[in-house]
Amino acid sequence: MSIIKVIFPTILSFVIGMAITPFFAHYFYKYKLWKSVSRKENNPHEMSQAFQQIHNGHDEVKTPRVGGIIIWASVGLTSLLLFILSRVFPNDISTKLEFVSRNQTWLPFLGLFIGALIGLFEDFLEIYANSKKFIHGLSSRYLISIVVLIAALCGWWFYSKLGMTSIAIPFSYFRLELGYAFIPFFVLVMLGTFSSRVIDGIDGLAAGVMASIFGAFTVIAYSQNQIDISALCGVITGSILVFLWFNIPPARFYMGETGMLALTVTLAIVAFLTDSVLLLPIIGFPLVATSISSALQIFWKKNFGKKVFKIAPLHHHFEASGWSRPKITMRYWVVSVICAILGILISLFS
Repeated sequence: MSIIKVIFPTILSFVIGMAITPFFAHYFYKYKLWKSVSRKENNPHEMSQAFQQIHNGHDEVKTPRVGGIIIWASVGLTSLLLFILSRVFPNDISTKLEFVSRNQTWLPFLGLFIGALIGLFEDFLEIYANSKKFIHGLSSRYLISIVVLIAALCGWWFYSKLGMTSIAIPFSYFRLELGYAFIPFFVLVMLGTFSSRVIDGIDGLAAGVMASIFGAFTVIAYSQNQIDISALCGVITGSILVFLWFNIPPARFYMGETGMLALTVTLAIVAFLTDSVLLLPIIGFPLVATSISSALQIFWKKNFGKKVFKIAPLHHHFEASGWSRPKITMRYWVVSVICAILGILISLFS
């Protein structure tokens, strides 16, 4: 029954997502939920030649930015439907399919929807803000401060309520004891996943990568008998696949901050709940490469006055080097699947 508890909600989330997406897409375009001004138009003299070579400002201001709503709406509706069925028609099947539980999924649910709402606010600033100060959303300083606060609260919960003070080391019986340092470590991990949100820069890229990652954690959680977490990760995966279905290039809408912030915050929480945080750099290697390439570019340019890449993050460097967008996306998907499988195998054999 446990495998059905994972598979059925996953399929259900995909079906629900396929049903609601045309409705949402209609209103995305009806209300023109895209950027009011592209980066090229706003800062024409600050854009490098490589950026202008690959960047299509017209697509940026004519493609809706809040597509991530479809992901968390599908997750929410699936969870709500199964919860209602278990209460209105209580029986062996309905109660076992319901996966909203205090000890496993409340925290990732909370992270998902808090991240989604903050990201939605950020997206709306880019869509509707008249002030030049907010035309590209909140400043990085504000966003980072918000993520640090969320991460600190989550870290405190893990430390004080769940009694987690150490992390598992793959292929070892030993655990790395962190003590009070567990909370700042949690903050660093969530900041790391948050920084990778810039991978949402090419049609289908972020969705394909995220589907592989959450698919991996579906299997890992299941192998640990954390069935509710496994079901939630499966539902998220199904919802992401819906988004991907409608965004095989050319994209009909972008995931936006409401999608990426929700997913990256949830990812960090799930990694700790499954005690697989040290596997995260392997499973999420494309995210790691994205974050490191951006950080390295900024550091090198600031300290040495030169660039490491033609343009950061890494996928745009490949684009500026002549790779087509579909080629970049497909190769990232391949790498993501390989890394996900590798992470699963390490988890199973550790």
